Amino acid sequence: MLDMIVVAVQALLALLGGYQLFLTFFGWRRNKASMQHSPQKRFAILVAAHNEEQVVGALLENLKKLDYPKELYDVLVICDNCTDRTADITRELGAIACERSNPTLRGKGYAIEWMLKQLWKMPKAYDGVVILDADNLVNPDFLQHMNNDLCSGKRVIQAYLDTKNPHDSWITEAYAITYWYCNRLWQNPRTNLGLANFLGGTGMCFEAALLKEMGWGATSLVEDLEFTVRCVQRGINPYFNYEAKVYDEKPLTFRASARQRLRWMQGHFEVARRYFFPLMWQGLKERSWAKIDTAIYSLNVYNVLFSFIFSAILWGDALMPGTNHFTSLYEHVPQGLVATLTIVIYLQFPLALLLENVRSWKTYLSLIMFPLYLLSWYPITLHAFFTQNNKQWSHTQHTRVIRLEDVQSKQVS
Repeated sequence: MLDMIVVAVQALLALLGGYQLFLTFFGWRRNKASMQHSPQKRFAILVAAHNEEQVVGALLENLKKLDYPKELYDVLVICDNCTDRTADITRELGAIACERSNPTLRGKGYAIEWMLKQLWKMPKAYDGVVILDADNLVNPDFLQHMNNDLCSGKRVIQAYLDTKNPHDSWITEAYAITYWYCNRLWQNPRTNLGLANFLGGTGMCFEAALLKEMGWGATSLVEDLEFTVRCVQRGINPYFNYEAKVYDEKPLTFRASARQRLRWMQGHFEVARRYFFPLMWQGLKERSWAKIDTAIYSLNVYNVLFSFIFSAILWGDALMPGTNHFTSLYEHVPQGLVATLTIVIYLQFPLALLLENVRSWKTYLSLIMFPLYLLSWYPITLHAFFTQNNKQWSHTQHTRVIRLEDVQSKQVS
């Protein structure tokens, strides 16, 4: 009986892995750019900030230089439970500081929900709402791309997420590789196939009328994934704009990275628990590939968890003296095929770097350490499973004061 369970779970995990590998082939081709429209949409740019005095100034200066009519966008910083000079710096640089104090309902999801309620009360009306993090930077044409998409009928848009400090440490290099891979071989295939893309927590743009209609309602530790699922349930597929670039600061140390990823996986478990079965059932009834695909993605956290558990069981069994006590699926598959698939799966990452025209030799050299980063997801996910009821939001400290010109100069060099 145990043998049947082990083999069945391995087969299911292999099918899910094969499905994602299949999708990557549709990401080799770049999706076409959106139709160009003259600037006409009015935007509210919401900047989520908690004690971000060190980095918020660089973003606000960056947003002043956007290639978009200044009268068509306003910048509002959500100073969420701040105890530093975030609000003062915001006002000094000409943006609107919206101060929120609620020590009980903490976290980005709650802050956004509060901010939207304030926004609808303001006398000025907006066509689109952009959400950024205080540590971000954006390319000057960012709002022009959002304008094009909204004018073309898109209602939820996710920008291309990049890192502004990829070469700070081996862990920031690992994040950068993951971002390039996800943009090209995870998001881009779904765009090309007409499936739903996934929101990434920042660089998001929403049609204001849609937000008013459905509300935010995403207050889990992964508010981006939760809102993605809520949109897909309503038949609204978030769209990925490859040309709109946002640069995000990544943690410098493994410890800070592990803490951030633990929060992500805790939230991911909650979203999977709440939304997987309703969305999968809805997708099957409606024969909607987009809904089935999103449901599968929401279950990915369990894919990682069971991969770790069953790998540990089989490795432990193999190291025990005597004959093996469990039958593995791989015993019935040619070893050469298993080895080939393992190599192909890992080669997706350097392939993504080549497709994204990454030139830094440091990044390619960091591929040596990259498997350690991938393996670290296993214990983090296991920890998240046993602590998933912990809804305590943890803040990732940002300290790297980098200007857009610094990021662009590193890309050229």
